[in-house]
Order: sequence, then structure tokens, then C-alpha cells
Amino acid sequence: MSNMVQAIRMALHVAEERHELTDVFGEDVGPPLGGAFTATQGVKTSWNSPLDERGIVGASIGLGLAGCRNVAEIQFCDYAFNAIDLMKLAGMMSWSSAGDWNLPMTLMTPVGSGIRGSIYHSHSFDATATHIPGFKIAIPSTPRDAYGLLLSCIVDPNPCFFLVPKALMRTRSLPGEELAGITDDDRAISKRIDAPLGDRSKWVPNWPDTPDLFIPFGEGRTLRPGRDLTVVTYGRMVAVCVKAADQASELSGGGVEAEVIDLRSLHPYDWPRIQESVARTGRVMFVNEDTEVTNFGEHLIRRTCDELFYSLLAPPKLLAGAHVPGIGLADNLEAATVPQLGQITQAIRELAAHES
Repeated sequence: MSNMVQAIRMALHVAEERHELTDVFGEDVGPPLGGAFTATQGVKTSWNSPLDERGIVGASIGLGLAGCRNVAEIQFCDYAFNAIDLMKLAGMMSWSSAGDWNLPMTLMTPVGSGIRGSIYHSHSFDATATHIPGFKIAIPSTPRDAYGLLLSCIVDPNPCFFLVPKALMRTRSLPGEELAGITDDDRAISKRIDAPLGDRSKWVPNWPDTPDLFIPFGEGRTLRPGRDLTVVTYGRMVAVCVKAADQASELSGGGVEAEVIDLRSLHPYDWPRIQESVARTGRVMFVNEDTEVTNFGEHLIRRTCDELFYSLLAPPKLLAGAHVPGIGLADNLEAATVPQLGQITQAIRELAAHES
């Protein structure tokens, strides 16, 4: 059984062995650290860049234009904002050249709160990413999805964002969702691919034989069926929303059953799945931890109203992060700025009870 960071590491290994990945780089990405979250330990093509996000994105563009598939890491998404103009250039490359120039690059960065990162290590980047046309955007909620979505990013001929919820880095695979080829228990898989403490100069990982898995962009998952309302979410909020839906059902004695959809990618996104579910339940709530103003959920609400207005039994609801400049270090401050389990549970019950 693997955790998310191990799944990312294995996807990078598979990509460099089978899918022409030439470079994995960023701040502390190469030896000896292997990334701030250890996601690149043992990857042969990894190397350390200067502490310069604009340089990292610029190098990724240059490598991609030279035909080199690469994964460039921004150590925390909080530091990606000073390279937005370069990302904009990357996103328009194929479009502005009428398809003559492809740009096979993946920008990987940890996103969101949940690790007591305070104001400099807790931002979200999902809404910003959706404002940069030309990128595909993946955001996993499980180790298996991280593996399959990252491979899909790497083999894509044009730019991709791979947004990793930092609070889920050590989340383990659920029963029945283990990566194929992983038969080891937690201790055994760690011994095989986690670098030891201390001197690593002679350490070589013993990679498991994991097969290719390409999770398509725009293909979400329905994690919990329901009849009374639809909850659409992604990333860190997925497991929280499933638990909230379970709690709402228990508190109402089974009288409230919420359907929970994990989008898995934000562009393209699985509108047919949302459309079918909302048309059936008549109620929908969009949940994420990015700030509520100019939130991606607001776009989904607009489209819901445009296309599903006469199916709605209640106004669509957005439950998102507070529109504040940052997230505090103290637990109570962090909890006050991003959706919490009790808040989501209550919102589900209130939306289910709303009379048309």
C-alpha cells in the first residue's frame, strides 16, 4: 500500500523509463533531498534549480519547446504567482502557432492548507490555474489518482498543471484502490523506495513493477451516490465532503442522502457527470478551499444556472475559503478560513431542507 507522495515518485520513475521524461527539476528536487515532500527521491532525471520560480518556469518552457518532456516543481504554489506571465505564454503556445508548436511541460506544485503552513505555505492555486487558458489542470485526492493523473500530464503534448493537495501527501490508498503491482505492506514499500536518513550517496531505490495508468482529463468520479443533493468538490475537500455526507445521513436517520462527485481535473472538467446528477437531485453545492471571490465554483454555479435552471429545486450554493489575504498559523485561524467538516455537514442538511 502506498501513500500519495510515493505514488507521485513511482509515476515519475515510470515516465522516465517508458515515456520519454527527460527532466524533473526545481528547488531541492534533486539529490540529496528529493523535494520538500520527498516526491522526487530516487528519480534519475531529477536535478536542483536555483531558488527562482521564474527561472524554473522559463526553463520548463525552453525544454518543452526543444521537445523534452519535463516536470518542473514550484516548491509551494504560494511562490508561483510571480511567474504568471510566463505561464500565460506557455498556455498560448499551441494556440498562437495554430498548432505548429507543442509544449510538453508539467508544472507540479503543492496547494492548499492543512499543514500549519501559515501565510506563506497555505495558498490555493486552483482558481488561478483555471484563469490561464491552454493548460490542462489535474488535482488528485487519492494516491491512485495522483499516479494516473501525473502520467496523463507527462504524456500530454501541451502544458499541464499538476496540483497536489499538500495535506494529502501522506494519505494512503484505500482498500480496493491500491496501485496495481503494489503487493508490499507500508513498511516494505517504504524500505524499497523511501530514501534512508543520513548518507544517501549509495542508496538506490528498488522500484516495484507498476503498470501504466492514464486517468483521462475531464473524467470525474462519483464517490457516494445520493438522491437529495449533489456535492461537487476536488482535492483535499473530497474525503471531508464524503464524511460530511455520511454524517448528514446519520443525523437525519437516512433522510438526507448527498451525492459526492470528485472532479479530479478542473480543465477539462466532467460537466456531463455534474449535469446528470444535478438534473436528478435538483440541488447542488460546490465545495473547495480557495477563496470565495472569483472562485472556480462560481463558474460552475453560473453554468448550472444557465443550463439547468428549470431542474433546480433550490439556489446552487458555494462553500469555499474566506476572502482574506492569508491563512493564520493557529489552528483556530486556519479553521476559520477554509471549510470544515461540521460546516459542510450543516450546509448539506440546510440545502436538502430548502423548499423550492
